[in-house]
Amino acid sequence: MSKTFLALFAGVLFGLIIHLSIILLLPLFPSTNAWKIFAKIAPIGEVIILERPLPGEANILRLDPELAYAVCRYDLSNGPGLLSGQLTSDFWSVGVFDKNGVTIFSTTGSSSINNHLQVGIFNPAQTRLLAEQQLGMQEGLIIVEAPRNQVFVVVRYAPPYPQMWERYSKVLSKLNCSYLSDSSAPLEINE
Repeated sequence: MSKTFLALFAGVLFGLIIHLSIILLLPLFPSTNAWKIFAKIAPIGEVIILERPLPGEANILRLDPELAYAVCRYDLSNGPGLLSGQLTSDFWSVGVFDKNGVTIFSTTGSSSINNHLQVGIFNPAQTRLLAEQQLGMQEGLIIVEAPRNQVFVVVRYAPPYPQMWERYSKVLSKLNCSYLSDSSAPLEINE
């Protein structure tokens, strides 16, 4: 009886270890790798507007057809990223994701000043340098620290009526996807 109990206990323990390992490793293997998809359609440092998914068509990124989406990819080894632009008072949100699609930061328009979107994205070394040099940032600039250099930003915009989707996509296309070194606006030295 002790051999049977020991075999049963070992089987349950082994099954539990396998089960927990799969649960913990599953997020590392996303079914849709957004970075790879965006790498094919979105050059680094440029805003692209995602096509509106139509009913019955493949929707690999699981986009909501009622929302307009803009995507910008960054490689922070080129310098800190800056996404900026003017949106309207309708609902919008922004999310910063790492290469694996893990959310680093997310916010909505309710936290912006006058619906002006201004997000600075830094890697840890750039954040440290920012603090050491005691650089000030313009009011309203959201500072996001990314653990890795390859990140992408998704801006979601909710038109009040489906007929306005094209108009809102045009507003998103005017977002500025650049690097702080390309822009003189956000950084100012505190003396």
